[in-house]
Amino acid sequence: MTNPAEILGLPKPAWAADEVGMLYDMASRFMSEEIAPRYDEFEKNEMVDRESWLKAGAAGLLCASMPEEYGGSGGTFAHESAIIEAIGHVGVDGFGIGLHNSIVAPYILHYGSEEQKKKWLPKLATGELIGAIAMTEPGAGSDLQGVKTRAEKDGNHYKISGSKTFITNGQLANLIIVVTKTDPEKGAKGTSLIIVETDEVEGFQRGRNLDKIGLKANDTSELFFNDVRVPTSNLLGHEEGKGFVQLMQQLPQERLQIGTGAIAMIERALALTIDYVKERKAFGKAVIDFQNTQFKLAELKTEATIGRVFYNDCVARHIDGGLDPVTASMAKYWLSDLQGKVVDECLQLHGGYGYMNEYPIARMYRDARVQRIYGGTNEIMKLLIGRSL
Repeated sequence: MTNPAEILGLPKPAWAADEVGMLYDMASRFMSEEIAPRYDEFEKNEMVDRESWLKAGAAGLLCASMPEEYGGSGGTFAHESAIIEAIGHVGVDGFGIGLHNSIVAPYILHYGSEEQKKKWLPKLATGELIGAIAMTEPGAGSDLQGVKTRAEKDGNHYKISGSKTFITNGQLANLIIVVTKTDPEKGAKGTSLIIVETDEVEGFQRGRNLDKIGLKANDTSELFFNDVRVPTSNLLGHEEGKGFVQLMQQLPQERLQIGTGAIAMIERALALTIDYVKERKAFGKAVIDFQNTQFKLAELKTEATIGRVFYNDCVARHIDGGLDPVTASMAKYWLSDLQGKVVDECLQLHGGYGYMNEYPIARMYRDARVQRIYGGTNEIMKLLIGRSL
């Protein structure tokens, strides 16, 4: 297959040079050799097994951007991007280490006490702990101010009550950041983030592994907190009520990460489709020889190139600390929209075979759809961008 990383023919940006490129190559080999051969099994089981998480930890693919003193590799988001791109280029998009690495772990790094960082980050780096963040509730999706899950103080413990849904890594996660209300009267200012280690508490219950359209290999669950007691020392931050601010500060990286998955799948879809139309014959000639095919692929490659250049710029700005929430929202919305368009057009160029599950483009078509929903719907992204005008 044509290398998706090279399909656009662009030079590597400065942030992707040297050890980042080496990490991409290593991650690609790991995903190709350890995950891809078993991926159909993981899709059937609707879960990547814990053994694969431990192998990823041993290979240095967990917590790449966490400091070495906490068990990480001491990298930046560039290193996380390399890993997520490798996942997308190999086509094992349901392996949920992106959320674990660049969403869950950074909350602990940025807001956790020294004791919390030493306790949890090394185990996240080995895969002994698998991370999730419990934001969404049955009645509160993109509107994080509307969460109802309550954390009440009970001596030197919090008692957490409520339910969450659509939680990525929900069946396997044993370290969960729970978005709670510590003071419901204060709205956003009464929101706090509290860590729950599921192996150490009573009253925690996992619901069903949700039956999704796509990303079947990624466990996505309902979670129930029935008076779950955790020490008050599990609060992220020095005081209650900082949760909403913490969420807002970290959402740009989450949204950029969604853009990472988008551009990686775009590049894979193009590489696969170009290979396919060169081999597939219709009316006595290769499908690539039809002008319509050439025009369609010319459009898609152009848009993909624009998307990659924009994405590379966003990563460079983020590494330098300059990626603002509005630009991150643009990246999330535009790249995920483009992902849907490119994958759809590429499926069309496969003809009837594109609708068959044995062809990778069919899985990509299913997996791509949620990108416009999670991390804040694209409609919310446009609202945030509009407010900046």
